[in-house]
Amino acid sequence: MVKHFVIIAGEEAGPKSNKMGGIWNVIHEEAQTLAALFGSGQLDTKEDKEILVAGPYYAHRGADWNRGLNRITDMGEFKPLNPGKELRKTLESFENSGIKVFTGSKSVGSTKIGYLQFQTSDFGKILSMYQGKEMNLESRVKAEAYEHFGLDSLRYENMPNGPEYTHYLCLSYAVSELVRLLISSDSENFRTSDLTSTQDFIPCPGVSLHCHEFGVFYAPSRLKKLGIPVNTVATLHATLPGRTAGYDAIRKRRNNDSTWPPGVPENLAALEALASYADTITSVGESTRQEARLFYGINGIVIRNGIAIESDKINWDLKESSLERIRKFLSENLYKYHGGERIEPEKIIPIFTISRLEVENKGYPDLLDSLVALEHIIKNNILEGHMQEEIRVICFLITAEGPKTNLPSGFPVNLPKEVLVGNELRIQQMIEERGLDFPKMVRGKRSVAALLYPQILSSSDGGLGMEVGEFMAGCCAGIFPSRYDPFLLTGLEAGKEGTPSVVSRVCGFSDAIKTIESLKEALGGVIVVDNIDLSYYETVLDYALAVSYFTRNFIEDRVKYKLLCREAFLLAKDMDWKAPTEQYYELISGARFCKQENSTDR
Repeated sequence: MVKHFVIIAGEEAGPKSNKMGGIWNVIHEEAQTLAALFGSGQLDTKEDKEILVAGPYYAHRGADWNRGLNRITDMGEFKPLNPGKELRKTLESFENSGIKVFTGSKSVGSTKIGYLQFQTSDFGKILSMYQGKEMNLESRVKAEAYEHFGLDSLRYENMPNGPEYTHYLCLSYAVSELVRLLISSDSENFRTSDLTSTQDFIPCPGVSLHCHEFGVFYAPSRLKKLGIPVNTVATLHATLPGRTAGYDAIRKRRNNDSTWPPGVPENLAALEALASYADTITSVGESTRQEARLFYGINGIVIRNGIAIESDKINWDLKESSLERIRKFLSENLYKYHGGERIEPEKIIPIFTISRLEVENKGYPDLLDSLVALEHIIKNNILEGHMQEEIRVICFLITAEGPKTNLPSGFPVNLPKEVLVGNELRIQQMIEERGLDFPKMVRGKRSVAALLYPQILSSSDGGLGMEVGEFMAGCCAGIFPSRYDPFLLTGLEAGKEGTPSVVSRVCGFSDAIKTIESLKEALGGVIVVDNIDLSYYETVLDYALAVSYFTRNFIEDRVKYKLLCREAFLLAKDMDWKAPTEQYYELISGARFCKQENSTDR
């Protein structure tokens, strides 16, 4: 039987301990959904298919190039990998060359997913040969990259983000070698001592490679230069020039202004430009596709992100219990650490935003100004008798420079300044400047407050002690006022928990909503605010009015509020991972999944 390997690669690929952002969720769900589709019998093929997820391995503290996150890869969630002949030969070749690969596996139904994590931090210690000269493997990778693409690693590695660039280049090299060695594994002339030979290849087994983000884009470009027969897809989740430009990227697209804004990391952008060597380039949103064409001259197609939802209905018990936990935590700790009036738990309305810490791109000024506007809307509602005077709306701002340890009791209600670093200090200052901190609320002078939560949510985070899903389920609404956001997975994650949300028009999620035909007349669970054509003040007011709409229904009309929750849930469920995964697989393999009803007729 013909063997076909589908490799999904990325910086965040692998166990959850490698999570750096939403892209881990994307890779994880693509692999899981593809495995389920393989097991469903909807693919009309005689190939023996195997899914491999390839990413980095961080062995210990300090091994991660990202000192803020300081990830340590934990393979404990996986079972041992039992490789077949082709993969076993490939792993032996890596071992003989000195490259450490840590492996594991998990099964989805009858389909196995293999995990291969490469330890790139050792590349500078591995002896190798290149063009007759002895050097370490890291130097060899850089020399080859310069020869093929003119990547000036001598200059790039001395930039402030040099370690990040070097890591990506080495990781991409390892991924490309994985492909090369798999394809050559049945050759009679297969030699483990020569990791650059491209002779005597045969088209069996087949390999398809899907690379997420620029950290692994050197892999498909190197394979193209070496003439390796492999189908490749490169997916852009954003562009570096676009992310650096932020909100100004809209103006640049409208004016066809391809000049890069100041501050674009030149070395990483050089890796991002290598996407052009892939057979197909995809973007997660229309704005990213336009940016790729504008800044790099790359034409691609849009394949949206998605979310996996196994349940057919909202877990109302989880929502109620999570809400109770959040309210109790806030009520007790506000009184304990800020004094003043004790706020009864049932009077607290928690809302939230969650994002990476990009102050302008994620719209934190807009969010905080909208909370000030919300304060005036609530005061007016109280004066008109539409809302009880004791109601308190508290907005969690979940964003952090990195994980924290040894946090004080009562965190984050008890939030000493010495806990904060970098832009966390800036956001806290913005909160205080607008009077959205707690002193005025506990004295009864404010109905709205913002609470910075500078930690990565988990059951052991030193604060609420809740997982992301539990926390989202317990909040009344989410608000995501991004000025620049290629997709916004958090909007879907909120919907998964049956929590309504307010999103900005600029994010890719709002584009994807337009394609959902089945819910066109019932999108009340997700309100899109126009932050492109409206003035800043109109946009801020619309955010405030949208949040007010959800909170008032939460307080006054629980039946209607539950309908809004259901609409948010159905929208997320309609945007599952099945369609994007099928599209990706068709691009990298040339095979299409059959309709379930047709497959049973054959």
